[in-house]
Amino acid sequence: MNIKNGINVLSLFDGISIAQLALTELNIPINNYFASEVDKNATKVTQYHFPGTIQIGDVRNVDGTTLPSIDLMIFGSPCQDLSSMRKDRKGLDGEKSGLLFEALRILKEVKPKYFILENVGSMSKHDKQTINDLLGVEGVHVNSNLVSSSNRHRIYWSNIEFESPIDRKIILKNIIEDGYVDRRKANAVLTKNIPYTVNGLKRYLNKSIGQIVFIDKDFSNTAKGEKLEIIENMSNDEARKLFRLFTISELEQLQTLPNGYVGDILKKTPAHHAIGNSFTNEVIKHILSYADFN
Repeated sequence: MNIKNGINVLSLFDGISIAQLALTELNIPINNYFASEVDKNATKVTQYHFPGTIQIGDVRNVDGTTLPSIDLMIFGSPCQDLSSMRKDRKGLDGEKSGLLFEALRILKEVKPKYFILENVGSMSKHDKQTINDLLGVEGVHVNSNLVSSSNRHRIYWSNIEFESPIDRKIILKNIIEDGYVDRRKANAVLTKNIPYTVNGLKRYLNKSIGQIVFIDKDFSNTAKGEKLEIIENMSNDEARKLFRLFTISELEQLQTLPNGYVGDILKKTPAHHAIGNSFTNEVIKHILSYADFN
């Protein structure tokens, strides 16, 4: 793509700057990249890879009228109040997910050529329709499992017209470093680490949160109910002989990130958090490949 002067990008809730990574991998030159992010660990990853990033702080304090002409505005507003994982979710009325309205304010201020919004696929129909109406486009459902070994259902709103990615048929057992898995795809990349205890394994088995690699092959092939019975009276040390958590490198692969993108910079717990909060790189690349920035 031949873009003479590069593009100006505004990324709200930037996280570990996956939009910047995707643009770089697509060879789309960037003139200015403005990032609004409050998590210091995420910012640390961004500035390590892209030291020219212009950090502009809390989204609530961003004045879009002070920015230059923006070619792309991308934002993945917090999903905690929208996700079905939270029983008492408040939707767009929640404190965190309600930050979407700050992003919409800025969107009106900067009037970018293109915009992309990503959020959780399990939000209520009411909240999805509200966002449809506010943005004037229909949200498109895309599961990251088409381009990765992770089931990660998300909705993308954009004025970039794109087709769904082709299924690359990447399966979980082909990305783990060792051990065994009991499913074709990981069920989620969570922002919180699953406790390395028997109760953690029981939580995984009960809620099908696929962030476990089994060390014991026979145990991995055991039915879920039998797994629960087997570990009922086990000690933590005994349980550790049966399973382990995903490594940071494996989590990076689930989000289609380059090896070491986060793990070379952050320690285990903040790395899990940063990866879990990020976009799936290959999905963002796919959408951006349909944009014409000339």
